[in-house]
Amino acid sequence: MDLGFVKVAAAVPRLKVADCFFNIKQIEGLIRKAASDGVQFICFPELSVTGYTCMDLFGQQTLLNNAEQALTELLHMTADLSVLAIVGMPLRIENRLVNTAVAFQKGKVLGVVPKTYIPNYKEFQEQRWFTSGNEISGDEIAINGILYPFGKHLLFTNDQVTAGIEICEDLWVPIPPSSELSMAGANLIFNLSASNELIGKHQYRQSLIKQQSARCIAGYIYSSAGFGESSTDLVFSGNAIIAENGSILKSSERFSIEEQIAISEIDINNLQNDRMVDISFMKGFTQNGKPFLKIPFDLASRPKPLVLNRFIDPYPFVPFGDALKERCEEILNIQVHGLAKRYEHTKLHTAVIGISGGLDSTLALLVTVMTFDLLGIPRNRIIGITMPGFGTTDRTYNNAVGLIHALDVTLREISIKDASLQHFSDIGHDPAIHDVTYENTQARERTQILMNVANKENGLVVGTGDLSELALGWATYNGDHMSMYGVNSSIPKTLVKYLVEWVARNKMDETSRTILLDIIDTPISPELIPADSNGNITQKTEDLVGPYELHDFFMYHALRFGSTPTRIYFLAQKAFNEKYDKETIKKWLQTFFRRFFAQQFKRNCLPDGPKVGSVSFSPRGDWRMPSDASAAVWLREIEELN
Repeated sequence: MDLGFVKVAAAVPRLKVADCFFNIKQIEGLIRKAASDGVQFICFPELSVTGYTCMDLFGQQTLLNNAEQALTELLHMTADLSVLAIVGMPLRIENRLVNTAVAFQKGKVLGVVPKTYIPNYKEFQEQRWFTSGNEISGDEIAINGILYPFGKHLLFTNDQVTAGIEICEDLWVPIPPSSELSMAGANLIFNLSASNELIGKHQYRQSLIKQQSARCIAGYIYSSAGFGESSTDLVFSGNAIIAENGSILKSSERFSIEEQIAISEIDINNLQNDRMVDISFMKGFTQNGKPFLKIPFDLASRPKPLVLNRFIDPYPFVPFGDALKERCEEILNIQVHGLAKRYEHTKLHTAVIGISGGLDSTLALLVTVMTFDLLGIPRNRIIGITMPGFGTTDRTYNNAVGLIHALDVTLREISIKDASLQHFSDIGHDPAIHDVTYENTQARERTQILMNVANKENGLVVGTGDLSELALGWATYNGDHMSMYGVNSSIPKTLVKYLVEWVARNKMDETSRTILLDIIDTPISPELIPADSNGNITQKTEDLVGPYELHDFFMYHALRFGSTPTRIYFLAQKAFNEKYDKETIKKWLQTFFRRFFAQQFKRNCLPDGPKVGSVSFSPRGDWRMPSDASAAVWLREIEELN
């Protein structure tokens, strides 16, 4: 495998009912096309060698004999190809007929899997012709006089990649065979299907595929019969779908009279990581029937370098399209209800928030306002404190004050300049030296003010720091690092601005909206260094630690999937290929891992805060790591990247 990816395809060939030799020529063409694209696995629809709609012709020896001869010819035709292909056909065993999937590679049959659940209701009358694989006692089946492994218990395996097969109706039962196949090791499930079209059935079918791929934490490759099947009573639209762990990666055009092929990559690394982390995955696994038989195969090599067909999202924390509205509303509800519970429990009178005119404090203020509205507490019991310092600009100051007024929150202005200068004098620090002492003094002075005002006003300090800052340690220890409840602690920086914008456009009046949109456009800065001669921000966070969109991407793949720096580097090039060159990505990837390891001590003592997404740094459940762990092997791997 290249960086954990395998390339798969679901194909829908044109066919003629009962014309086996015509059908295998179409199948061969699609296998060759897939092979030329570097595909390593390909599956075809149910009974694709004969056609699904042969009906009582399945009782004709001529059809069955020709199906076996056609398969033999197909094996000869594809003997030069390394693709593992799976086709559907009827086969005879123990005086009965079974609906099977035949897996083959390099001209040799690897094994034959029977359909387990045979539908016999409404338009489906398969029991008229076929027997369930459960009723067959033998472990081998003869095709043109040669015996091959047979049964629903077959697994096709090569090191990290293991494939299992089920057929059509098998997916629609409460406990599909793929559930057990996955628990036995299959991370790829192939479904050969012949599912007709009815109003609304496509959406239901898609939901089944997505759900089963999620339940199995697997890649699910589905191919259903298309144009050419008999339309005597039914229409088959042709459906090729590739899903992975609850998401559809690729699907074909339906109702096409032309052949279709859907190609994508399955991320085996991520799937195996999720299975390893989710210790519930193997719970309740009991072996029913025959022990699983693992059949080895050779994983087809692919051209170098690896080129992905699948989309790599540069903003994995930020949904797009219609999902963004739903996600924003859900996240805000989580934040609001977390804070509401804390207020209900503590019976405190006020909320105290430091408002800088930046994105994070703005989001925290909006969440607090929504919480007080939910609880029926007057907004004037929220104390928004702006604390101008040496680097505060007119833009951020005016936005902070304007937003506090617009939201009917109580404003307090407390300058930190004199207190900071006194502290510099007390510790013997030259205020002309703008070093870490200069910056952290201001951050800690602000936190002291917030904490003491909260004590004085019987209040709770609402934290403003976000997930991305925690990953990088971009917070002053016992300064902005500390609060009494951190509502943004699971919100990555790339998502913060979308949440603020969503509130601005959906919940605010015109005055508040105008201020919020300007805050979104303000450069991210702690404003701890004096402004330039024109009053503009000189200390821009992303100039110092790197673009947050890159760091959020690195964080997602490193923490969500345990990905190596090599994989992250490769994926980042794919995701940001038009924005950042390789050298830039490598530079900030090194910064990310160096800072991530060095700053764990801050994450080990985080205040309480609500978990929102799949990545969280709470030391009480989500992320536990030694503060003094070495980053050497990660940094060494990054040094060797090219």
